[in-house]
Amino acid sequence: MGSEATQPNGATDSRPVLFFDIDNCLYPRSAKVHDLMADLIDRYFATHLGLPEAEAIVLHKEYYRDYGLAIEGLVRHHQIDPLDYNAKVDDALPLEDIIKPNAGLRKLLQDIDTSKVKLWLLTNAYVTHGRRVVRLLGIDDLFEGLTYCDYSTFPIICKPHPDMFAKAMKEAGVERSEDCYFIDDSYSNVESAEKLGWASVHLVEEGLPVPETQASKYQVRHLEELRRIFPQFFKSN
Repeated sequence: MGSEATQPNGATDSRPVLFFDIDNCLYPRSAKVHDLMADLIDRYFATHLGLPEAEAIVLHKEYYRDYGLAIEGLVRHHQIDPLDYNAKVDDALPLEDIIKPNAGLRKLLQDIDTSKVKLWLLTNAYVTHGRRVVRLLGIDDLFEGLTYCDYSTFPIICKPHPDMFAKAMKEAGVERSEDCYFIDDSYSNVESAEKLGWASVHLVEEGLPVPETQASKYQVRHLEELRRIFPQFFKSN
């Protein structure tokens, strides 16, 4: 996965970009990866900040609410080494036991005509986690690039902050917001992208409550519905 915006012959790549979130989007929330991660984060807060478990859970939720990522609060207020955090949380997840190749997902992505649209990953995870997930799903070869939350920089920039979407546009080589298409399971991420002019899709997994007010124009229960919403990008319906 690269991040080149020009084609081999030197021509400018003018394709629009379809950005996919990774966690709880390319695999279901029901896989419980998020729950395992939350437990590891709570444990990290308790161990490294010397907090009782109950206080660690409260602070974790507070930082997630305020910054979009618990790690940003840790770095901002406690000078935690973010790469140590990544090693003990994201990279410590037993993903190999949970995430398996998904033939249906691969077929959906392969049905997208990449002469018409560029496929790109946009995640709040660090690069190691993002790459591991798509490799385990068996789809890592289908995306042209990955925009991730760089834990080694300060301040840490992540969705839903507009700077994260600007970073994704720059790395994917797209200049106009109207050429950006996006799917994510996070209400706030989708809402933010929609405000920036991206054509955004909120994935609300089957069984989860539907929000009273939609985050964006498009709301789906399954990724397969992208065929209906963006038929112009698919080889077949």
